[in-house]
Amino acid sequence: MRRATVFAWDIPLEAGVVLRDRRLKTRSGLLVRLTASGREGWGEIAPLPGFSQETLAEAQPEALSWLKAWCEGKEPAESRLPSVAFGLSCAAAELAGELPEEGCYRSALLCTGDPDALLLRLQQQAEPLAKMKVGLYEPVRDGMMVSLLLEALPELTLRLDANRSWSLERARRFARFIDPALRSRIVFLEEPCRSQREARDFASETGIAIAWDESARDVGFRPLAEPNVSAVVIKPTLTGSLAQVSALVARVNKAGMQAVISSSLESSFGLTQLARIAHWLTPGVTPGLDTLDLMAHQLVRSWPASELPLISPQTLEVLWQR
Repeated sequence: MRRATVFAWDIPLEAGVVLRDRRLKTRSGLLVRLTASGREGWGEIAPLPGFSQETLAEAQPEALSWLKAWCEGKEPAESRLPSVAFGLSCAAAELAGELPEEGCYRSALLCTGDPDALLLRLQQQAEPLAKMKVGLYEPVRDGMMVSLLLEALPELTLRLDANRSWSLERARRFARFIDPALRSRIVFLEEPCRSQREARDFASETGIAIAWDESARDVGFRPLAEPNVSAVVIKPTLTGSLAQVSALVARVNKAGMQAVISSSLESSFGLTQLARIAHWLTPGVTPGLDTLDLMAHQLVRSWPASELPLISPQTLEVLWQR
């Protein structure tokens, strides 16, 4: 007999996280548990405000509709909503034993908060790798911060993410404050400009490699090997089912580019599944999953070595059960 349970969760965020033009004080989502034949599988459905095409209010009834059909013994089609398709496919894959247990728990360290604490953490890594959000402040400030980090740690490499924040001129202003000798240690800058054409011009002019992120979710996107384009950043919660994520990784690899699994501010539960997916689909590539410290606590499954308190499923609100 098939059974399913849906839990609701809300996690306070550290001092409010700024995503594009909004400050997010809490992260909310659903956990789904499927059980059948003495086995169980879990998945997380957590649309990211400002980035997902759907809201949590839209995702919930879509998920319940799928689950009702599944409990009746049907094999419902994948949801058209990416976060729902991803979470349900993860639960189904766990239930079937198809999601490998081993995970990649290394991550590019996210640059937030105390820079001295970040430097200390980076110094403890054999090959220090960090990720910094840019585009929230003036390009001059961002350029100076990037330069300071690269100069302070000669072994450091950086991934940057601008979320299409800049015009081409503002992106050029950012690059002017980074010594050309340091630019090769920027692994890539995700989506520096508002259009792909401007991003390509920026990369060509500055020699700073770029990566596609939002572009990978544009209708008709095809990964193609291009000068100065080194990677495609894949956020599964924003992409769709495991099958869709796997197919995109394969297309990126076939094009000779690097596929990087990255978080959409999931809970510790979601992050542990992303670590497993990264190890499975992108072996040898460090994922971008260092977002747990932005949260007040962990959820159901803990991230290795995290000291944040862990919330058990018994304390969560049960939204639906069958």
